[in-house]
Amino acid sequence: MAKVVIGARLPGRIDQILAGHEIVRPAEPEAELPRARLTEALRDAEGLLTLLKVRIDDALLDGAPRLRVVANYAVGYDNVDLAATARRGIVVTNTPDVLTDATADLTMTLMLAAARRLPEGGAMLREGRWRGWEPEQLPAMDLGGAQLGIVGLGRIGQAVARRARGFGMRVVYTQRSAATAEVEAATGARRVALDELVATSDVVTLHAPATAETRHLMDAARIAQMKPRAVLVNTARGALVDEAALAAALDRGHLLGVGLDVFEDEPRVHPALAASPRAVLMPHLGSSTVGTRTAMAELAAQSIADVLAGRRPANVVSAPGSH
Repeated sequence: MAKVVIGARLPGRIDQILAGHEIVRPAEPEAELPRARLTEALRDAEGLLTLLKVRIDDALLDGAPRLRVVANYAVGYDNVDLAATARRGIVVTNTPDVLTDATADLTMTLMLAAARRLPEGGAMLREGRWRGWEPEQLPAMDLGGAQLGIVGLGRIGQAVARRARGFGMRVVYTQRSAATAEVEAATGARRVALDELVATSDVVTLHAPATAETRHLMDAARIAQMKPRAVLVNTARGALVDEAALAAALDRGHLLGVGLDVFEDEPRVHPALAASPRAVLMPHLGSSTVGTRTAMAELAAQSIADVLAGRRPANVVSAPGSH
């Protein structure tokens, strides 16, 4: 029997999947394990199911000499120091596929809300400023025939492209390597250079990982390249966008709106973005449906069970011998 630390209160059949192992989890009414208890529990733990907000680095791993597997409750894993886990022979897994549709749906929600100026219209009503129907009130973007630029045509980017085609949008994408001919045919997406995508798209949506190369991918210069009254959507990672530059572009009226589910310094939101009437903001809810969050928890738990049983999980990010 191995000890497995579950860093947060999670849904799903975790106990059944990890039957036969000792499970340490938050005590009611805690939502997450406090750092001190997490550190203590890891001293003799062999498995860890962790949230994206927990930094897995040398400082944490030095106190977890028996740890064999880290299951990250997310698709992204920029919170994990893969070099540190590799040095210790620790397997790292993530939760791909199961959150694709939920995140793509929220991407479309943010796109539609920003393009149709929902925050401004809602504020007008709530503040008593609406004086009735007017022909030119809050003119919005026509999505039919508009160009959607997707930065990163991975699983989620492809799902967004398929949805966008249903709205009659033209789709272009950019990424380091071209997608397969089958993917391009299925999504109707055409590959272009990043600068061309930014300069010609009516909506730009980000689906790239957070790396040193992608930090502030959308900086002041790139945001200035965007078409006047374009929309920017980010459901990937907050670090992809220079939030101060984005807020300035909104303030001067260069962009029609933005839709953000992720932020540079979560849970902090840049004050100028929080105050902007053209910003649609969500608290990192891309995967937040009952079915999706349950599937993520069960996939993460299964990856721990697999490693402890000597099996290789299907969703390995990093494993001994892979570096």
